[in-house]
Amino acid sequence: MGKWPRLDEIELIDGPLDDDKYERDLKKLQNQLLDLQIHHLRTGGRAVIGLDGWDAAGKGGLIERAVAGLEPKSVHVWRIGAPTPEEQGRHYLWRFWDRLPMRGNWAIFDRTWYGRVLVERIEGFCSKAEWKRAYGEINEFERQLTDDGVRVVKILVHVSAEEQKRRMIDRLTRPNKRHKVGLEDFRNIAKRKQYLEAYDDLLEKTDTKNAPWHVVASDDKKHARLKGLRILVEELGRGIEIVEPPLDPEIAKAAKDLWGWTPKK
Repeated sequence: MGKWPRLDEIELIDGPLDDDKYERDLKKLQNQLLDLQIHHLRTGGRAVIGLDGWDAAGKGGLIERAVAGLEPKSVHVWRIGAPTPEEQGRHYLWRFWDRLPMRGNWAIFDRTWYGRVLVERIEGFCSKAEWKRAYGEINEFERQLTDDGVRVVKILVHVSAEEQKRRMIDRLTRPNKRHKVGLEDFRNIAKRKQYLEAYDDLLEKTDTKNAPWHVVASDDKKHARLKGLRILVEELGRGIEIVEPPLDPEIAKAAKDLWGWTPKK
């Protein structure tokens, strides 16, 4: 697809957004997501939503708002960390195949299969030949999913170095947030230049027609959350017309027999 601008050249700040408008827009988007989820439940649609990006960029906050109004039994959030002993030694995509959604369900990945071309590339957890080969493997993985009818939505959440620093210090100063900070975070932040290069390569090599990337600038959290939800509504609802399902005649008859209830004309 078209060449992306360098990630560190993307505009990060939007205009002002008052609290009332934010809450109205947020609720509207959450209701639209619920309508789409119910449609997928009825029709057997499946969705794989992947979020990647910097530490403290706001991935968790976006996921929290996305699932807040959904029917919980048919959406699963997978928080991806280091491979478990069972996963080590297998192909890196195995643990993602193992977490794909059943019919009617959605799977949300907080960090994704792109770890092979990000942290594994930069920290030397795989060879150069392996991470270079991974771009094609990932594109094929996503193509197989979309060919099978799965909707794949990929969001990269970007934050400036200065805003990331501010958020990390805020976490350190608040006891209930300190669990979110680990030594590996500082190691990753210190290698920002290398990560920028890896993200730029990722966007260029894996932004495909069937599974395009969407970049969300998150220095302003409210704008970022609304933009992320709009992307989900647009991509998960593409080609779908939401209509109210008719009442099953047999269910209507059962309600009438038991309670004498009949639907209003």
